[in-house]
Amino acid sequence: MKKFFKFSGIFIVLMINAIAIYYFVNNESLPEGKKGPEAEILANKMLEAINFEAYKNNEILAWTFSGNHHYIWKKQENTVEVSWDQNKVILDLKSPENSAVLEKNMLLENPKMIKKATDFFNNDSFWLIAPYKIFDPGTERSIVKQEGKDALMVTYNSGGTTPGDSYLWILDENYFPTAYKMWVKIIPIGGVYATWNDWKNTESGIKLPTNHKLSIFEMEISITNVKATNQKANELADKILKAIKHDAYKKTNFIEWSFREKRFFKWDKKNNIVDVSWDSIRVDLNLNATEKSTIFFNEKPQNFNENIIKNAVDIFNNDSFWLVAPHKLYDFGVIRTLKKIEGKDALHVKYTTGGSTPGDSYLWILDENFIPKSFKMTVPSMNMKDLEATWEDWIVTESSTLLPKNHKIAEKTVLSMGIVKGYNQ
Repeated sequence: MKKFFKFSGIFIVLMINAIAIYYFVNNESLPEGKKGPEAEILANKMLEAINFEAYKNNEILAWTFSGNHHYIWKKQENTVEVSWDQNKVILDLKSPENSAVLEKNMLLENPKMIKKATDFFNNDSFWLIAPYKIFDPGTERSIVKQEGKDALMVTYNSGGTTPGDSYLWILDENYFPTAYKMWVKIIPIGGVYATWNDWKNTESGIKLPTNHKLSIFEMEISITNVKATNQKANELADKILKAIKHDAYKKTNFIEWSFREKRFFKWDKKNNIVDVSWDSIRVDLNLNATEKSTIFFNEKPQNFNENIIKNAVDIFNNDSFWLVAPHKLYDFGVIRTLKKIEGKDALHVKYTTGGSTPGDSYLWILDENFIPKSFKMTVPSMNMKDLEATWEDWIVTESSTLLPKNHKIAEKTVLSMGIVKGYNQ
């Protein structure tokens, strides 16, 4: 027995020494940063890199933290459903006393559970959205040199569960966060490093992490079932599609129109081949394989010309958009958000991929039947912001879908779609 206690004592001493050595080797003092305009500029570049605008407009966030804390956060309503084990708290973030507590589906009064859910949420949401919180009330920002590069120090002087914590964000060449170092009350070692690099693109346009690796004891934090959606925006988009008979559009095989009576189109939608004509040129454009396209000049076949094919693609992308844009609300890479215009719902749509100018956005203004009557265009490549254009003279085609015949840009320039046809053969 004496040998056992002797061995235990030696083991404890060794453990204490090991912890002490680890502490002195790895502990970093909180660096002193430089506050001022340069730090604010760096912080704003970081927000731009992570698409903070999309985060502000995001409606619902859902995730699971470390496999056992589950969240559905309705950001616009300031409520979050927190679930773990057989417990569920519908947390009112503005008035916690109004929160609802359920244990085994039984509603009951339990302030301690509300406090526990709040602490869970403060911690677990931070590991999901911390980069979006660098301008939260009570924060201050400064620049710290890290391996010769500017890093952003963010200190939380108030708010959350542990005010006073500081985080040093490591940014890549595009100002996107890849990691941070922490000086926090719950970890006695300063400067613990955590990665922020397993990012997921979400439906609402924001990027969210799915895993973190910490330098302390090789810990990992997993974040699964990550979703970010804009439910109300999607509901409005669905109403628009119903109003313009989108189901019929999807089944429409052929669409014909012209653009300002200068360019003419016959689009075989089913096979994604479009006859594009302008001046003396006609291109049978294969949109799935442009190298298989054919060129005609005065109806005589020509050799393949990459520049002409590219011109035909750009013309089609532009001119078809003016005809069918409302039918493209759910295209790949589209971000939908809800906006209020004069007290009424409007749909903001941003195209992050595809087309000739990805990054363009459109704010759709609707009539009482949810049919688009105008949009405001923002096209960064053309230095265009909120230019208004009407969508007028909608017709029901032979194939039963709705398509417009005319537009008016900035209340003066008329843009005609000519004779518009949609049919099946």
